[in-house]
Amino acid sequence: MLCPMSGMKLLVWTLRLWEVGRQVAFSSLPPGQECSGLRKTFWAAMRAVKTRADHQKLGHCITMGRIMRPDDANVAGNVHGGTILKMIEEAGAIISTRHCNSQNGERCVAALARVERTDFLSPMCIGEVAHVSAEITYTSKHSVEVQVHVMSENILTGTKKLTNKATLWYVPLSLKNVDKVLEVPPIVYLRQEQEEEGRKRYEAQKLERMETKWRNGDIVQPVLNPEPNTVSYSQSSLIHLVGPSDCTLHGFVHGGVTMKLMDEVAGIVAARHCKTNIVTASVDAINFHDKIRKGCVITISGRMTFTSNKSMEIEVLVDADPVVDNSQKRYRAASAFFTYVSLNQEGKPMPVPQLVPETEDEKKRFEEGKGRYLQMKAKRQGHTEPQP
Repeated sequence: MLCPMSGMKLLVWTLRLWEVGRQVAFSSLPPGQECSGLRKTFWAAMRAVKTRADHQKLGHCITMGRIMRPDDANVAGNVHGGTILKMIEEAGAIISTRHCNSQNGERCVAALARVERTDFLSPMCIGEVAHVSAEITYTSKHSVEVQVHVMSENILTGTKKLTNKATLWYVPLSLKNVDKVLEVPPIVYLRQEQEEEGRKRYEAQKLERMETKWRNGDIVQPVLNPEPNTVSYSQSSLIHLVGPSDCTLHGFVHGGVTMKLMDEVAGIVAARHCKTNIVTASVDAINFHDKIRKGCVITISGRMTFTSNKSMEIEVLVDADPVVDNSQKRYRAASAFFTYVSLNQEGKPMPVPQLVPETEDEKKRFEEGKGRYLQMKAKRQGHTEPQP
């Protein structure tokens, strides 16, 4: 990923490469000895430095950072997955909004439409610094793809670890008319293959977004006196009134705020099920089906769908109720699957209680979750199973 370089670092790199070039130009190699490889290395490095500078100047990549505080973490000191997701979305919103307003024309704000699957590769703890780097990697006519990397830094030892990689999709909405989607300024690709690969990712996520809309009528219903280890026993809901601090300039909720609330509910479901310290392991694609306006009451519902030996899959649904607008009914705003793992006192994964599905719908969701689990397991092992 290309990251911004400070002016001093850029100058240092340029001087170093200039010295390499000087050695190439004035080399006293014996006759017949080839130095074309050194020349190629020099010019390739010079192009890389120029590319970094161009991306920084054009605003195609940014880096943000802040220290993790106690209110960012759970009782065990592990930073909430929702906190990290919120930082990822903030970086994506800044860079995509900046890019969409880089040319003269109608002003806009980039709204989050989708987050691809992201894995939490390493836990982050209180006192560590999170470095979030975001880069625009593809633009279609009406959308922007942003890839984000998150590094954790232990400022006492200097140790750095990659904790997250995520891909987000944004659409530019006019400041004058929130329902109007504007065109996105195209970016310049270094190679034609980059544009072709980006187009394939765009078409794939567009198809997946259409496939998730069939769940819009699904509702989590409470059950009295449920048995332990059942879906009803751990299912949870959170009700939140959307205020000004939750919203963008348009007056609708930041995607990062929604994701943080979704992670909180998923964490409650996981903790109720296994009654141990739990952490977010991964988040499947989060689809934002519709905007949530200021003044809405949102209900975030979570339920267990599948358990493996050491992981739990939780489905989270976000429904919005525009209480100040009688013309609009309650609607499904977002949905996603979160995967959690249970940790022992040493921070090691431990077995989780097996879920007991009771109804036919719960059994169906369990089998669907098992299919997703096996598919991702095979993908991690480098043997992706063929699709039916």
